[in-house]
Amino acid sequence: MQITGARPGGGFTGSGRGPGRGRGQRGERRRWQFSGGACCLFGQVRGFLRCRPDSWVRSGAVFQAIFILILYRGGASSVFRGFLDAPQPWDYSKTQDVYTNLSLFTRAPNEETMPYCTAQSPIFVGPLTITFNAFLSERRIIKKNPFVRFGGCYSPPHCLARYKSAIIVPHKNQEKHLRHLLYYLHPFLQRQQLHYSIYLIHQAGNATFNRAKLLNVGVREAMKDEDWDCLLLHDVDLIPENDYNLYVCDEYYPKHIASAIDKFQYSLPYWSFFGGVSALTPEHYMKINGFPNTYWGSRGEDDDIAARIQLAGMKIVRTPIHLGRYKMVDLEQHTGSEEHLRRPAPLHNTRKTWKDDGMNSVEFKLLSRKKHLLYTNITVDIGNAPTLPPEEKNKA
Repeated sequence: MQITGARPGGGFTGSGRGPGRGRGQRGERRRWQFSGGACCLFGQVRGFLRCRPDSWVRSGAVFQAIFILILYRGGASSVFRGFLDAPQPWDYSKTQDVYTNLSLFTRAPNEETMPYCTAQSPIFVGPLTITFNAFLSERRIIKKNPFVRFGGCYSPPHCLARYKSAIIVPHKNQEKHLRHLLYYLHPFLQRQQLHYSIYLIHQAGNATFNRAKLLNVGVREAMKDEDWDCLLLHDVDLIPENDYNLYVCDEYYPKHIASAIDKFQYSLPYWSFFGGVSALTPEHYMKINGFPNTYWGSRGEDDDIAARIQLAGMKIVRTPIHLGRYKMVDLEQHTGSEEHLRRPAPLHNTRKTWKDDGMNSVEFKLLSRKKHLLYTNITVDIGNAPTLPPEEKNKA
């Protein structure tokens, strides 16, 4: 069997807009999702609906029942979120290869009449086999991903993607980690039928690594290419373990995706942790003024970002632990993990600094921007960490 596209049927999904759709057309998507998916949802919960949209449109009593259920659960969004976040009996001892059935996605015979992708990918398998033993050459990764175009850009060959995600990866001289990430992340994203591009933001020079500032640079450069629906901010050494872990944004709030990393025994190290992998719409990102530029070497920027989200009138939503599982490349070589299990001491008063330290103040020198087959590489000079007087250095 080959999958060359299918007309979207009813089904509740958290996926986003189709290509070329403006942000003002979300209502059409919501109506389509509700007509099929919500009918099934409420029918399963209360047993009074049949999964036919026309069956409940004509019934005022059914609307009343739905209204009562929504009030009981605390609002429509909480009903849907509870449905999506329900625990699944995933058995992570039984995994499948990330390239399983990916060859079923073949090019549609006529691109002009290509349908939209199905609401849920037909080749999801759940838990994925992740190992770091084999040497992965770039040639091998390219061969296994024939539909990826220069710049690390991909669009489903068999259907029109409903969502556009930019994957932004800050790094500094981590080529081995990069190969593992590209080997697993490309097919992982293709399984979700996304239109995506991968941007590698490489910090040049000998300065201390500044993850948050590199992400600000990556967002600015990625938005020059396309009006992305979602910005995925991704550590280079984290590999997702379940293809149901959707790389799309929450419509209302910033989303923390890496909620269960093996380094932290598949749990959060502390409540405000926002590191690893996160997803923000461009609107969310600008609303918090991006990420702070002043955290060098330390991972204390996570608390700063969490505070920004709260100060901007939003909250953090998280991918459920049973879905947001990640393995870390070369976990055994990471030292000092006990320190990361503790909440870092704050370096700044975020309430005073967040409006002036971020996207509106990021400074960098673009050294090169080159499209490779598997990614777009952006090399930048972001300067050096400021030298602190001895007394301030001890406080930090």
